[in-house]
Amino acid sequence: MSGSESSIQNFLLATLEIFSVILLVVLTMILVAVIVTYIFDITQTKTAIRRNYPVIGHFRYFFEHLGEFFRQYFFAMDREELPFNRAQRSWVYRAGKNLPNTVAFGSTRDIRRPGSILFVNCPFPTLGEDAVPPGPVTIGEDCQHPYTTASLFNISGMSYGALSKPAVLALSMGAKRAGCWMNTGEGAVSPYHLEGGADIVFQIGTAKNGVRDLAGNLNDDKLKEAAALPQVKMFEIKLSQGAKPGKGGILPAKKVTEEIAEIRGIPPGKDAISPNRHPDIRSSSDLLDMIERVRRVTGKPVGFKTVIGGPQWLDSLFDEINKRGASSAPDFITLDGSDGGTGAAPMPLIDAVGLSLRESLYILVDRLNAHGLRDRVKVVASGKLITPADVAWALCVGADFITSARGFMFALGCIQALQCNKNSCPTGITTHDPKLQKGLVPEVKADRVANYVTNLVHEVGVIAHSCGVKSARDLRRQHARIVTADGPSVALDERFPPVNPSREEVVS
Repeated sequence: MSGSESSIQNFLLATLEIFSVILLVVLTMILVAVIVTYIFDITQTKTAIRRNYPVIGHFRYFFEHLGEFFRQYFFAMDREELPFNRAQRSWVYRAGKNLPNTVAFGSTRDIRRPGSILFVNCPFPTLGEDAVPPGPVTIGEDCQHPYTTASLFNISGMSYGALSKPAVLALSMGAKRAGCWMNTGEGAVSPYHLEGGADIVFQIGTAKNGVRDLAGNLNDDKLKEAAALPQVKMFEIKLSQGAKPGKGGILPAKKVTEEIAEIRGIPPGKDAISPNRHPDIRSSSDLLDMIERVRRVTGKPVGFKTVIGGPQWLDSLFDEINKRGASSAPDFITLDGSDGGTGAAPMPLIDAVGLSLRESLYILVDRLNAHGLRDRVKVVASGKLITPADVAWALCVGADFITSARGFMFALGCIQALQCNKNSCPTGITTHDPKLQKGLVPEVKADRVANYVTNLVHEVGVIAHSCGVKSARDLRRQHARIVTADGPSVALDERFPPVNPSREEVVS
């Protein structure tokens, strides 16, 4: 080998050694970065995905960020995904984190789509110093223990069982901080509902969990025990819910732990399938009898939750109330839409049974007015209302209160993975797997729940002030318009004229 060849070989060997050292250093740095990221992810408490899936969880945010720049080359998915699109989820995420909710370059919402709601801005909007917060409303004025609250936006029924312990704790703590109520869902009141300190609405489902005897019948002694809890403010008899009108609750066996079974009064380790209706409620008369019984035993306001398929049943129910006397009426009606629902449900029911809240809320409010019961019965609107515009629309139609389930799941960190019924929720919200639950830290998520309520109510107020009224509760049908199929929009009070309105109309 010549001297020049030897020099070249030595140079190549030296270069290879240098390259090897550099590669080793780079790999070492990457390994250290991965280890540091892993340790940081599993010890941080703000993000469940990173806590449960350290390191790889960062890719979710990376691809989500890239989507903002690549959407023009592929698909504009902001408003296309169901059941909730990215724009809706992003609004809730930002509200929960108390981040600015301003956007750039105009709305991605198609305001020309038939059914779209547009609010009627006033040429002289309400000044900030003239605005007032939502005023208090009393439910069950004739009860021994009426419930008065100014809370506009509240947590809908989600049971302990369907939700995990840390999720229930976070919701209860957040509701307490925000001053809103929390519905137990049909799984009865658990220690975790009470631990957070929130006002509680005790839901009595068709299986009567928590207030049943061994045979599944309503038990007055257990009703008294529940009513004796100072945090329990009202009782709600569930006739049906948006996910599965005509079918009872479904809790898979793997989610029926010993603790949950004891709270509900059911066997552990077996599917908890509630009856598709209350066996002892066969008619409107039976429903009013149960409302009277629960109110007499507990001394607290009693209402019912339902999805309606048309106005006929409401007319017969309200006729029966007026026949008995207005005092026999429920203190409130929670109206769920067929587009509601958080948990397990048969697809035919979730897809094709019941009326959407966008149709049925007008029917309920107008029927109450027509029968002279609107002042007596408060209306709670529920079903896919998670943004300020959704809530403002419901107030315009005539709701007194709004409740949401999935909105609060997003506030807890839900990524719409659609694993609610499989005990494999990656964010720890709807699972009883301890490894997944550890990602959800109640103390942190409680702040996001409270922030979500506060920011939503604030922005509903912004809409109201733009319409020229001082408070969100002053919104009426005249303050909104609906886009028709042939193009132009019409005022809600023209498209759905109020029937014998009991509340004084506010003219801006």
